[in-house]
Amino acid sequence: MSQESLDDLKYELELKNAEIDELTMDLQNKLEEINKLKLYSTKLKYEKKNLEDKLDTKIDYDKSRMKELDDLTEKLNEKDSIIEDKQDQVRYLRSLIDDYKEQLRANTENLELQLRKISKTYEKLLEQKDIIIQKQDEEISNLIKSKEEIIKSNKTNVISLKLQNEKYQEIIDKFTKTN
Repeated sequence: MSQESLDDLKYELELKNAEIDELTMDLQNKLEEINKLKLYSTKLKYEKKNLEDKLDTKIDYDKSRMKELDDLTEKLNEKDSIIEDKQDQVRYLRSLIDDYKEQLRANTENLELQLRKISKTYEKLLEQKDIIIQKQDEEISNLIKSKEEIIKSNKTNVISLKLQNEKYQEIIDKFTKTN
């Protein structure tokens, strides 16, 4: 084998080594991207937990408000029984109390309606949040799978290139020994 073909083989070996280095750098970059995606996924889970905690707090607050409304209704019922006992003596007061009850009932119905609307809004927001998180989890999973496939492919290419380099090195060693 001539010196020129030996030089060509050495040059091709250097090219293959450079290509291996480049693929190794790409592999490192892909690993860094996967780590970033994992961190982003953890951040999203933390944000989801915070949203759930805030929602639980708001629901507890709304439940306590409902209990207060129930307590107010119970107190009103007690006052109604007292007013009925004294109805003959206090007709004027009864008419005022009836007006007050009507306003309270309207306010109670309005509050219950608002609470139902708020509950429906919370349910819709929870559904939207769950859908968004599910989509993001699927996207992250797909990205991770894609990156893992690329890494596997790159590893296969690196191994193949290393094997080729070893064969070329053996050929060069044979030619070097024979020369």
